Amino acid sequence: MPALFATVRQFFHRPWLLAALAALASAGLLLAISVNVALQQMKQSESAQMNAQGERFLERLEQVFGQLREAVDQLQAQPLRGCDPLMLTQLQQVALKSRFIYEASYVEGTRACSNRGDERIIEPLRSPDIQGPTYSYWLNTTTEPNENLAALMLGRGRFVVSTSRGHLTDVVDLPPGGSLLVVLDRGTRAIPVLGPTQPWPPTTEWPPAQGKSLIELPDRLVYRMSTKSPDYQLVLIAPRASLPLKLNGLLWLLFPGSLVLAGCIGWLVLQLILQRRSMSSELQHALRRGELQVLYQPIFELDSRRCVGAEALVRWRRPDGSLTSPELFIPLAENTGQIRQITDFVLQRVLEQLGQLLRANRQLYISVNLAACDVMAPRIGRVAARLLAHHRVAPSQIAFEVTERGLIDVVVARDNLQALRAVGHQVLIDDFGTGYCSLAYLQTLPVDCLKIDKSFIDALGHDAASSGVAPHIIRMAHDLHLRVIAEGIECEDQAQLLNSEGVNYGQGWLFAHPLNARQFVELITRGRRVAGRRIDDEP
Repeated sequence: MPALFATVRQFFHRPWLLAALAALASAGLLLAISVNVALQQMKQSESAQMNAQGERFLERLEQVFGQLREAVDQLQAQPLRGCDPLMLTQLQQVALKSRFIYEASYVEGTRACSNRGDERIIEPLRSPDIQGPTYSYWLNTTTEPNENLAALMLGRGRFVVSTSRGHLTDVVDLPPGGSLLVVLDRGTRAIPVLGPTQPWPPTTEWPPAQGKSLIELPDRLVYRMSTKSPDYQLVLIAPRASLPLKLNGLLWLLFPGSLVLAGCIGWLVLQLILQRRSMSSELQHALRRGELQVLYQPIFELDSRRCVGAEALVRWRRPDGSLTSPELFIPLAENTGQIRQITDFVLQRVLEQLGQLLRANRQLYISVNLAACDVMAPRIGRVAARLLAHHRVAPSQIAFEVTERGLIDVVVARDNLQALRAVGHQVLIDDFGTGYCSLAYLQTLPVDCLKIDKSFIDALGHDAASSGVAPHIIRMAHDLHLRVIAEGIECEDQAQLLNSEGVNYGQGWLFAHPLNARQFVELITRGRRVAGRRIDDEP
């Protein structure tokens, strides 16, 4: 299994492959977003078109109904009755003056005459589909595609006028698969006037309570057209995506734009990988060429201002004299696994440079920072034991600092830290208060000292929201019988305030800047404070 993981890791540890995968993933994501945007836009366009078409249908259908009512009112008002030549002439005149009237008829029992022929025998008219106080309506329920069949008949008295399917088709221009229905009996029954029969009601709850004109269903659009008559309602139903849809020009640009953007993302990923690879390679060369150096940030007792130890800091000075910030190469080293080499280098350099000083000052200690990978594994204990034995330095003089963020698994970390304490090393929690180490966990961890982060020290004496964090950490540390070191002390007021709060130790530029090994030895051996210089000021 480890060999398989190593093979997979090696396979994916290729810049071009990772860049291609990033480009493909981003292309898929961007295209999916583009398709979703396009579909949403299409649905909005489809709904807008249906809404506009429904309003246009309603306007035209009102014209049809208006002409039918006007024609039958005119026939009812004239005095002629019976099927004589004068009546035929009157029927023809009414039909010619109206664009939408297909036939105007006079019906008396089984005898009828119309503008389309003389008197003839007909089947008695069935009961009207809608019986109003003034008008009667007959709706043709046949679905035969015959434009000369009457689709709608309106009657008053003994006069009946009708419009044909052809006339209505010219008016409404139904979309493919769409239907125009007349809804009766308060929405419980629907008769198709044009188009195929549709399932009715279109939803389980009909009519909808919200009273919207356009109802959007997953597979259909339903447009309700309120009419002037309370006896019926017109409804237009069309399948979704049956209307002529057009994508906005901007949406067409999303697809090639997504591919271009995905290519740019892949290129940026490639550049980032190559840059990190380049820095990783340079860091490896720096370790071999000795470009890394160790500086020492002294730790002082606040009462006596006596130096009791130092924190080992690693710096990378390039051959051209420029410095690379630890904030850049330390996270890179943690990601690439080079942090173990750096930790071993720092530990070895501390003992090489200060071994004699530590042997002569048994109360002096140097703290070394541990990365998460060494907190979660027992490796560093073995390395430290070998180096300490070689340089004849007591384990109590090498302390290890861990950050809260390095405590990935508290149970595993507790066992490894306890193993370090068991042989005499001190354990310090660095930058306490900036991570996620709760008091409950802290009580179970084998810890000797808490270091308060500089951000909380800077807030002391101010009205900042974090000004009360440092005193709280100090009280908590005292309750747990832990020592406290304040980081980043830069002025005398901070030192005095911290000392009054019960903090015994501190480090910062008030006392000394990071010192090289020679300056730190001079500080200890002469027993005085040395005005340190910034690392970037050193030759």
